[in-house]
Amino acid sequence: MQNAFNKNLLFHIISPGCIMKKVLMAVAAAAVLMVQAGNVLADQLQDIQKRGVLRVAVPQDFPPFGSVGTDLQPQGYDIDMAKYLAKQMKLKLQLVPVTSANRVPYLQTDKVDLVISSMGKNPEREKVIDFSRAYAPFFLGVFGPKGDHLKDAAALSGKSVGVTRGAVEDMVLSEVAPKDAQVKRYEDNNTTLSAYLSGQVQYVATGNLVVAAITRQNPAKAPVAQFMLKDSPCYIGLKKDEPALKDKVNTLIEQGIKDGTLNKMSEEWLKAPLPANLGA
Repeated sequence: MQNAFNKNLLFHIISPGCIMKKVLMAVAAAAVLMVQAGNVLADQLQDIQKRGVLRVAVPQDFPPFGSVGTDLQPQGYDIDMAKYLAKQMKLKLQLVPVTSANRVPYLQTDKVDLVISSMGKNPEREKVIDFSRAYAPFFLGVFGPKGDHLKDAAALSGKSVGVTRGAVEDMVLSEVAPKDAQVKRYEDNNTTLSAYLSGQVQYVATGNLVVAAITRQNPAKAPVAQFMLKDSPCYIGLKKDEPALKDKVNTLIEQGIKDGTLNKMSEEWLKAPLPANLGA
């Protein structure tokens, strides 16, 4: 009788149904713990707020976005953008100088929280990091005298325009310029700009940053944007799967656009107002 009792008890304890039930309960409990742990690990915004410091990767050799001033302090559009975000988030700011080559790895290896380094968005980068909405204009266009107002490429009919041979703006301009436009190609940017400034051509196809540099050096002769050839705005880089941080950054960018903060940055560093359709 004792043996039978023990066998029945043993069968009850190790019965398949009982084991399966316990296994399922254990798996469910583990899944809950994993989800909870994942939520904690994934919320980078909370980690930043607890730390009290926002670590931002910025350029140091690419004016007007980021460079070292005469006072040996970092300056530029990206620097001011980083300061703006840190101030709005009530955090201390740690600027981390980066190059074009290491800015994404710094983000992936947790050396920085954000990359604000005049970075464009492309499919390859989107595979490894996430992006905010556009925060700064970067575009190729046709520029000319302040009193002129060319609406599009068709308005170049019968007019002369200088461009650097083989550059992206050369390829785009070649596709849209009227047949009777006088497209004059030069071997480098300096020669192209000199051709415009000396009156050899009426207009010049180049980037808005190049024009911003001219404006700082010689405001009287600086050309103004006539129409855009190719839009390639700048975005803030973030780690993948950080929705709370991304939403916060996007909200502050939108706030800065609405209240004029970003327009002020653009006027100061890029010598042009912020485009109304930035990143649209």
